[in-house]
Amino acid sequence: MKKLDWYILKNFLTTFFFAIFLFTIVAVVIDVSEKADDFVKSHLSLKIIITQYYFGFVPHIIALLFPLFVFIAVIFFTSKMAGRTEIVAILASGTSYNRWLRPYYIGGILLGVMLWYANHYVVPNANKIRGNFEAKYFDPNSSYENLIKSRFGSGSDFYMKTDSFTYTGVYNYDTTYKQGGPIFMNTIKNNIVTENTRAETIRWDTTKKKWLLQNIVVRKINALGENIKFIAEQAYNLNFTPSEIKKDKYTKDKLSSPELAKFIKLEELRGSEGLSELKVEEGRRNATPVTVALLTVIGAVIAGRKVRGGSGIHLALGFIIAALFILADKFSTIFSTKGNLPPSIAVWIPNFVFLFVVIYLYRKAPK
Repeated sequence: MKKLDWYILKNFLTTFFFAIFLFTIVAVVIDVSEKADDFVKSHLSLKIIITQYYFGFVPHIIALLFPLFVFIAVIFFTSKMAGRTEIVAILASGTSYNRWLRPYYIGGILLGVMLWYANHYVVPNANKIRGNFEAKYFDPNSSYENLIKSRFGSGSDFYMKTDSFTYTGVYNYDTTYKQGGPIFMNTIKNNIVTENTRAETIRWDTTKKKWLLQNIVVRKINALGENIKFIAEQAYNLNFTPSEIKKDKYTKDKLSSPELAKFIKLEELRGSEGLSELKVEEGRRNATPVTVALLTVIGAVIAGRKVRGGSGIHLALGFIIAALFILADKFSTIFSTKGNLPPSIAVWIPNFVFLFVVIYLYRKAPK
């Protein structure tokens, strides 16, 4: 690391952290103004609001706009250097263009690693704080019932695969009282139903930590016929709990990456639908840090050219590129969650597209 590297890296990081600090203050002020009535109605102290909500809100909003502010910071301080003819002097001294970009590579990778770690561990914990607070005080209707309605269109019914051969369906499940019914369980082997169990009601036994079924009819089917058995009441150890049924809209944001991966595998085993959104979130946590590195190089290449009009033109061009990137990201996400585009591909499409943008701008940049 030479003096040049330290000089550029210092300007880079100082500008970025100052910009994100100012924006965080503005975001908190706007959020307070929007939620002032809710805070008053909740009768909570300022300390509780800060520790149980804004300790989660601030990391969430920073991570959300992290790549954009890296981009803006690079364009802003680099255009200032170009306006003072510093970059021309650096290149005229015999420093190669790629050598001049080295501190940008270092800064982009450093901030990308920070965001990668935050996405996997820090932000999910912050979202637990924010999500629990919002679900309790701002959004009491965020239960899984709404998700079930959107998936199945039939009230609070749900279906899942409970083991390798058994499929279970519960009708009219009440997340508040942890009970529902009727319920059916079909055991299928070699594409043939070998056992069918039906019950009028199902409820969670908090003492035994098991599901209690009542008025049960068990039909075991074999080559010779069927055997029917009636049971008044019996406890079943099914592989789901009330907490797994009553999920909220913040579930994917609250889980750390190891927890999210485990949750996705469990839902796949159960045969759950609509997992694309979870898989997109899993992939996004790895793709966004790469976005930071790409936007850093794009910003440096664009703003490194001295043009008439100063940093205004650079900032305008930068915002256009950022808008295009956001649009590409949103379109690929929608095609994945609503269509058939694999999530593992969808989250990386914007990065692949803008990788070619980086190569094009780098080749066209005056060196």
